[in-house]
Amino acid sequence: MPQPRSAPSTASSRPGAPRQEQSRSGRPTLSRRRQVGAASARSLLLTLLGEFVRPRGEPVWTSTLVTVLGRLGVEEKSARQALARTAAEGWLLSERSGRRVRWSLSAPGRRLLTEGADRIYSFNAALPEWDGEWLLLLVSVPESQRALRHRLRTRLTWAGFGSPAPGMWLSPHPDREVECDAVLGELGLRAAAMSFRARFGAIGEQRALVAQAWDVQEISAHYEGFIREFSGLTPEPGDGVLLAQTRLVHEWRRFPFLDPRLPKTLLPTGWSGARAANLFQARHADWGEGAQRRWIELVRGAG
Repeated sequence: MPQPRSAPSTASSRPGAPRQEQSRSGRPTLSRRRQVGAASARSLLLTLLGEFVRPRGEPVWTSTLVTVLGRLGVEEKSARQALARTAAEGWLLSERSGRRVRWSLSAPGRRLLTEGADRIYSFNAALPEWDGEWLLLLVSVPESQRALRHRLRTRLTWAGFGSPAPGMWLSPHPDREVECDAVLGELGLRAAAMSFRARFGAIGEQRALVAQAWDVQEISAHYEGFIREFSGLTPEPGDGVLLAQTRLVHEWRRFPFLDPRLPKTLLPTGWSGARAANLFQARHADWGEGAQRRWIELVRGAG
C-alpha cells in the first residue's frame, strides 16, 4: 500500500511508468511510477500485502498469493517473479517447509506498508481552512545527476509538491517543510536548497500558478474514472468481494501520488475528488468484512 505523501513515486504530478527506487540508507521505498502506472503483478502484490497480510501479521503460503493474483488476472509465472523481486527488494522474508514456501513481511516492509496505509486511509480527511500561505522550495540539481533529480522529483511529488518552473517547488501546506527537509537530508541536497514561506502578491493569478504546477484536469479525470468503475459495482460474496476490495484499494492507492490535496479555494467548483473519497470510504467499509473473511478462508485452506 503506499508510502506516505511515505510511499510511498512519482515530472510534476503526471503519471509515469513503473519503477522501483532504493533509499541511500538501503531502506525499500515505494515508487510513484509503479503506483500510478498500469496494474502490474508487483503493484497488485503490494496491495494484497498491505490490505490483508499486514493487518493480520501472519505468514502466507505462496499458493494463496499466487491464487488470488491469478484471479486478478496475473499469470502464475509473473506472480512468482513478483514475490521473488519483492523479497529481493527487502519487503518480504521467506520460510521454507519441505517444498513449500511461506512469506512474511520484513520489518522495513511492514513499516513502509503501515506508513502507506496511514496515508491512503487518511487521504480523504477534511483539510483545515487555508490561510493563503505557500511553502516555496528552491533546489538545484545538475542535469548530469539525472538519477538524483528523479529521486528528488519522486519524493517531493509524493509529499504533494508541484513544480511550476525548473528548480522551483511549492506547496500550499507549509507544515510539510519538515517532511521536505527530511527528503533533502536523505538525498544529500540540503546545501543546494532554500525554503521560503510567502503569500501570493498582486501580480498574476493563483489559479494560473496552480495550473503550471499541477495538472488539475488530469487529476479530476482520474477521479471520474474511479467513480465510474466503483459506483455501480455490487460484488458477490466470497471471491467477488475479495477481488472487488483489492481492486478498490489498488486504484485508490494512486491518488496520494496524483493529488496534492489543494485547498478548496484553489480547486474547480464541484471537485470530483470529494465524491471519489466518499465513494472509497463507503465501499471499503461495505466490503471490508467480507473481503477479510474470504482471505482468512483462503489462508486456512492453503495451510
